[in-house]
Amino acid sequence: MALSVILMVKAETKWLGTRKTSEWFYTAGRTIKTGLIASSIVSAWTWAATLLQSSTVTYEFGLGGSFWYAAGASIQVILFSILAIELKRKAPMTHTFPEMIYVRYGKHSHKIFLSFALMTNTIVTAMLVLGGAAVIHSLTGVDITIAAFLIPVGIILYTIGGGLKATFFAEYLNAAFIFVVVLIFVTVIYFATPEIGGISGMYEKLRQASILNPVEGNVFGTYLTLASIGALIFGIINIVGNFGTVFVDQSYWQRAIASRPRAATGGFIIGGLAWFAIPFTLATTLGLAAIATGVVLNENEIELGLVAPTTATNLMGDLGAVLILTIIFTAVTAAGSSQLVSVSSLITYDVFRTYLKPSATGRELIRISRFTILGFGIGMGVLASLLFHSGFSLQYVYLMMGVLIGSAVAPISFALLWKKTNKFAATSAAVIGLACGVFSWIFVANSIYGEITLASTGNLIPLLIGNVVSILVSLGITIVGSLIKSENFDFQIMKQKILVVDDKVRSMLRRDTDEEFLQRSLRFCKRIGFSISVFLVIVWPTSFYLTEFVFEEQSFHLWVWLAITWAFSAAGIIIFLPLIEARRNITEIFHKAQMNQNEEFDDSQDSKYDLPIMKILVPVDGSARSLKALYQANYLFRGAAKVRIYLLHVIEWTDENEENIDEALSEQIQEEGRLILRSVVVPKNISDYKRIVKLGDPAQKISELADKLKIDVIIMGKKGIGKSTSDLGHVTQKVLKLTSKSVVLSE
Repeated sequence: MALSVILMVKAETKWLGTRKTSEWFYTAGRTIKTGLIASSIVSAWTWAATLLQSSTVTYEFGLGGSFWYAAGASIQVILFSILAIELKRKAPMTHTFPEMIYVRYGKHSHKIFLSFALMTNTIVTAMLVLGGAAVIHSLTGVDITIAAFLIPVGIILYTIGGGLKATFFAEYLNAAFIFVVVLIFVTVIYFATPEIGGISGMYEKLRQASILNPVEGNVFGTYLTLASIGALIFGIINIVGNFGTVFVDQSYWQRAIASRPRAATGGFIIGGLAWFAIPFTLATTLGLAAIATGVVLNENEIELGLVAPTTATNLMGDLGAVLILTIIFTAVTAAGSSQLVSVSSLITYDVFRTYLKPSATGRELIRISRFTILGFGIGMGVLASLLFHSGFSLQYVYLMMGVLIGSAVAPISFALLWKKTNKFAATSAAVIGLACGVFSWIFVANSIYGEITLASTGNLIPLLIGNVVSILVSLGITIVGSLIKSENFDFQIMKQKILVVDDKVRSMLRRDTDEEFLQRSLRFCKRIGFSISVFLVIVWPTSFYLTEFVFEEQSFHLWVWLAITWAFSAAGIIIFLPLIEARRNITEIFHKAQMNQNEEFDDSQDSKYDLPIMKILVPVDGSARSLKALYQANYLFRGAAKVRIYLLHVIEWTDENEENIDEALSEQIQEEGRLILRSVVVPKNISDYKRIVKLGDPAQKISELADKLKIDVIIMGKKGIGKSTSDLGHVTQKVLKLTSKSVVLSE
């Protein structure tokens, strides 16, 4: 995957002319379309926990577990579309959400919410590596500490060079692959596994399992119901905790920033609905199959999320083990890449540029970012190893995350949504909410179980109380404090104070900011987002819960077919929509690749000659000596018929200045170079010649082009337009050092 992503990034930068500026590195040029945003969200939101924990709660609670995992974690992404549109309206040039907080609430608040952002990335990364390392250890026998360090290697490899765009490419490949594997599992287990016996066989085995091992808290103790107290408690924890891991996670803000204004709406809503299919279908397959086939695991193995890999191996042998291992590994690496870019952007913009060097150039920002990616990538392995050896499991970290980060949700959201939000109330709400959440979590655990240990604090009731208290206390303080002392913030200040260095991106943002369209999109997101959320977490489950509905065989068939249909539909959208939207760029890349990257390198005419053609490169800088070199080339080879002359003009542009040039300026400069070449009068008897313009270091470009075109002779002036105290100009001297080609110098 790393190799594929590197090649995709190379293709885009080489054949589509994309420049690796800091804007490109952190925001992918802010031009990502709906399909790629949706696939990116599916991948970034598909953690190891998605593939493992969803089957675990289904194994524990039955159908309610798969439903509550999917519904409880999809609405946050769908509702985030509202913040994505508001960001496009009010702070379109933002790079990170703490950057927006700095302008809205001030320096001290910025530091607090930056800490929440980094804590969120750390928790998510810990879950990714913990889950991935546990599965690798279980299925392959690789030491879990080694596995924890193995996972970040591929992530660092492509992220450090490709930035956010590489992450998008990796996430598309990952999302497509995960859907394919989910469809393989559901097809094989339900329709080609004798031990299961099809959908009817699964139903009968679940009915028998309910009799032999009834579930405490489920209606009639059956696995075939959504009326489950344990699943409901998990669902509430899931909803609360995942608001934090979306709204306080820079990676989702980064997708909102990277998307086109017209893609922000559809990307998050489609992504959220498509993601629902992954845990829902996979857990309805592997989680239920674990119950049906009588998989037995100890408490520690369940908490490490080994239900899905054990079941896949039991039913499908090595193929099942390989498939589950591969999707876990790719999910961890793709989501991990997203976390790496998020942490690097926070450190680069909110620490380095804000507090250490406000005047930093784009090249310095990229350098800091790459150091951060390398450091945090290695730290991922260290953190996961420490947590594992300290006794923390994937399930424990997943359920307690809302306690630690849920209190930041309301203050961050209201920074964009409500101009009356009081900055002191919002900032204190985050801190007080965190303190109250942690205190209530530990207090309840001690009150019920008489001790404060990993075991007591890992129970559902203390975690439920801690999660709910954290988010509700913060919400209450933010609203009440803002009503008591309201502010009247002018959101135009964000547009004035948050700036983009890249001229092209800045002009594009100003051109694409259609206030009327964004207002319509905002109304649409609110209407659709709240409607879907209410349906998924209130209307749908309540209708099953209040009626104490238990699935009969026919209704169970409908439920399974709903999961299968949803998965196939989501897979089709996630796999094909990005390809349809990118068809123009894909066609252009293939066309340029077939044309050998550029028309100027097309040597197809060579075949008309019986003998090899003599290729001569004549660099022209406008000086008399360079023009004299052209005529000397004509003089030396005037009697030969098999000669092609390449006239090269290099516009000097050093790497240090690359950050300050966008594609439009580059094209303008190169057009000026073409004008210079067109003004050069070519002798009439030279019939086969090409004019080439390059941007960069003259000597290096001359040497590179001579190798690329397989030049036989370079003919150039001893000196050019530059000043030199020696007999040879500095460009000529450098060319003689760099090239192995024959060089003829003109006086």
